[in-house]
Amino acid sequence: MSENDPQEHGMPEPEPEKKPEPSRYIRIKPFSLIMLIFALVLTTAAVTFVALTVGEDKVVEVVKPQQVGNERKEFKKLFDAYDQLKQSYFDDVDDTEVIDGAINGMVDALGDPYSDYLNEKEAKQLNESISSSFEGIGAEIQESNGYISIVSPIKNSPAEKVGLLPNDTILSVDGKSIQGMSSSEAVLLIRGEKGSTVTLSVQRGKRQEPFNVKIVRDVIPIHTVYAEMLDDKIAHINITSFSENTYKELLESLNEMTEKGMQGVLIDVRQNPGGILSAAIDISDLFVDEGKALFQTQEKGRQPEIFPASDGQKVEIPVALIVDDGSASASEILAGALKESAHIPIVGVKTFGKGTVQTPTQLQDGSNLKLTTAKWLTPDGNWIHKKGIEPDVKVPYPPYASLPFLDSSEKMTEGQVSPTVQAAEEMLEAVGYDPGEADGLYDKSTSQAVKALQKDLSVEQTGVLTGDTTIGLMQKLRDKMKTDDPQLLKAKEVVLKEIKK
Repeated sequence: MSENDPQEHGMPEPEPEKKPEPSRYIRIKPFSLIMLIFALVLTTAAVTFVALTVGEDKVVEVVKPQQVGNERKEFKKLFDAYDQLKQSYFDDVDDTEVIDGAINGMVDALGDPYSDYLNEKEAKQLNESISSSFEGIGAEIQESNGYISIVSPIKNSPAEKVGLLPNDTILSVDGKSIQGMSSSEAVLLIRGEKGSTVTLSVQRGKRQEPFNVKIVRDVIPIHTVYAEMLDDKIAHINITSFSENTYKELLESLNEMTEKGMQGVLIDVRQNPGGILSAAIDISDLFVDEGKALFQTQEKGRQPEIFPASDGQKVEIPVALIVDDGSASASEILAGALKESAHIPIVGVKTFGKGTVQTPTQLQDGSNLKLTTAKWLTPDGNWIHKKGIEPDVKVPYPPYASLPFLDSSEKMTEGQVSPTVQAAEEMLEAVGYDPGEADGLYDKSTSQAVKALQKDLSVEQTGVLTGDTTIGLMQKLRDKMKTDDPQLLKAKEVVLKEIKK
């Protein structure tokens, strides 16, 4: 053994060195771990995004916010104006009123008097006027060039009883100007509860002075067909509007007149402003042979669609249709069908001339957007809009039929000179009293004529035209118009000739 051997000196022998075993885990600092997880999340999101939005099998279409604005950039100015209004206007802004006003403005910009936006209240009134009774004066109105004019008063309505006529322009309601208002806005002022009074300022003709009319509102009846048997077994059936029940009412009237021995019939749509299209179709079908055209409609970008007559019930006796300048819309559809497809004679004066179709759309809040969606054409393809339908036999109204209304609250006495006095003189002359020359001077002859009228009316003979005397004079004029109705008499004559054939 050598001197260096441990056992020689009593020291233990050293153990061999051990190498550490390899670890089964990766040691990562906390910060590094967090960053790694974050990177994995981002990578997964990116892969998912690409898979969903790229290629033919993509699931969604991603649209950048600015793309929406570019697609409807025409509204940017509107939004900017709204934001500026909300930010800068000195008072509180009613969002509903502002939005309603914006929609009204868009519709008004169309320049179409028959397209309209109606808020919830106005929409309710529209439905009432078509399908049920309502309270008001009973006149169809329209807006044109900033003015509200009467299309036609409804039969037996307060408007008819005070003498309002087609084409009368309403300037104000209870002293408030309605120039520039839409027809819906004007209706809100004109309508009211039964028994209440409304004062209209009316202009008849461009040269005549405006006059005031006080009208007591009433319930406007929904009955739309009135029948009577004239002599010679000629029935006179007056259709005042086209509503939900008009076709049924007409059938009932025809049956009633048939039982009374009707040999001919006069269908009268004078001062009928129209109404529901379906009613006009059903009624026209009664007079047109199966397969012949009733009318046509044409929507934007499409060819006209022809509506043919059915094989249903038909009126087989001689017929004449009476029209005037208050016959509009559905009345003109009937006139066109009878004139061109049934060759039934039309008697009277040229119709109003409304050749468009309106479709109402109810919006979510109950408001209504009524837009002109098509034009309608006669069976021969004629568009009568703003032209009207010419009658086969022209019979104008007598001059006294267009005289202005006389205000019974005003007094006319000797020495007065005015256009109103002249109108009163013409009325007196028309109903059989001699006022002398109708020159607008209330002279002694005028006073004597008024006294004669007052005697017949059993009122005090003062020679002053006012109150009950004025009301009595206008009633006599209305009675004369009904008794000596030149259009009705001519239509009867035409039908009698057909019966003799």
